[in-house]
Amino acid sequence: MSALGLAAPVAREGEIRRPYGTELRATLALAAPLVVTNLAQHGLVTSDVVILGRLGAGPVAAGALATSLYFVLFICGIGLTMAVAPLIAEARGRDRAGAATDPDALRRVVRAGFWAATLASAPLMLLLWHTGAFLHALGEPADLADAAGTYMRALQWAMWPALLFLVLRSTLTALQRPGWPLAVSLSALPVNVLLAVCLSFEGGLGLGPVGVALGTTLTAFLSLAALCAVVLLDPGFRRHRMLHRLWRFDPARLRSLAGLGVPMAATGLAEAGLFEAAVLGMGLFGTAQLAAHAVVIQIAAFCFMVPNGIAQAATVRVGLAYGARDAAGIRRAGFVALGLAFGFMLLCALIQVALPETLIGLFLDRSAPANAGVLPYATGFLMLAALFAVSDGVQSAALGMLRGLQDTRVPMLIALVGYWGIGVPVGAGLAWIAGLQGTGIWLGFCAGLLVVACLLVARWFRLAGLRRPRRAAAAAR
Repeated sequence: MSALGLAAPVAREGEIRRPYGTELRATLALAAPLVVTNLAQHGLVTSDVVILGRLGAGPVAAGALATSLYFVLFICGIGLTMAVAPLIAEARGRDRAGAATDPDALRRVVRAGFWAATLASAPLMLLLWHTGAFLHALGEPADLADAAGTYMRALQWAMWPALLFLVLRSTLTALQRPGWPLAVSLSALPVNVLLAVCLSFEGGLGLGPVGVALGTTLTAFLSLAALCAVVLLDPGFRRHRMLHRLWRFDPARLRSLAGLGVPMAATGLAEAGLFEAAVLGMGLFGTAQLAAHAVVIQIAAFCFMVPNGIAQAATVRVGLAYGARDAAGIRRAGFVALGLAFGFMLLCALIQVALPETLIGLFLDRSAPANAGVLPYATGFLMLAALFAVSDGVQSAALGMLRGLQDTRVPMLIALVGYWGIGVPVGAGLAWIAGLQGTGIWLGFCAGLLVVACLLVARWFRLAGLRRPRRAAAAAR
């Protein structure tokens, strides 16, 4: 028996000899399209920045400021939508184990996810409507605040369809059918670029930066419509009747989803807030350090897409075993996910140490005199990014594994303590008191992420029964 009270089942034939090989293949098959989907969705933001850059420095600054605020609040809704996956995975695990379950469980979870996304997006969009006034109150330059506020009033409408899309994406991921969300996300990239160009530049509607934001919003609605069509037309999905009676309010299922999702949202906010605070702090040390930080964060974010996809797959794989009351399967799924995330991020760290100038050159022209002051800072920050890369991958995978066990409250507290109780104070102390400036902020990253990774893995070992109590260990001697 494990700490979860689960008995290890008899392995199915074919898994007896190579259970970890079977789990590895299943995890990779699920994680690979999730990674590419994450990269495609990240590409939507990148394409907007590129198009805004063609409109001038002012639109880039205003768009970046508005987008940053948008995603800080968007994370609140993401936590609720991500709670759909572990709930559906558990229900499917119970079905596979032959346990009696609600035949409409999947549809009820999807419906609760739609309600949660709608209820969350309404107040968040109301806050975003007043972006201009908020930036004025913070003392931002009037022209920048007004431009960002105007941009946001076109962008904010993307939040509701984007959150609904994530509900369906989480559902199909839990059904281990991530191919359709991937196809839709890849198709959305050229659509987003085409709409933005047609709406923003002369020769089209000529709306300027607002056209870019409007293109993103229209792309979000089109992506949602496409995935809804898949759910309604695919025979494998149609039998679940996912979109049946969405208007019915199910308070019990909504409470269950919120119980998992709210701590997940808080965990995401704790991490996002740490990086936002770092950007604000880095700006106090000059343009060169801020530019170097921006470049290195992009490299780190690109690498992070892989462990993030592995974590999403781990939530499903662990959730399936959890629903089936398969303690051995839970441990196996966790070990595989943890090993994949650790191995990939270790490889990334080695590449960052071995080829710093090459990686930085992808973002900065190393021959340009204007970048001469940025390159030394970027190289130093990249060495520290390599130091925290493994911790970042491990904490992401561990979070996904614990979410598969529907354990979200303690991980939330771990994130708050690690990021804001350790990462921020250590970074601030080293940056300002010790005089290390941007290097101190990055060392704070390293400290916070290391503590969070260690505590989350320890939490996993405890819940998955990988550590025997002292009395039991003594009795076994």
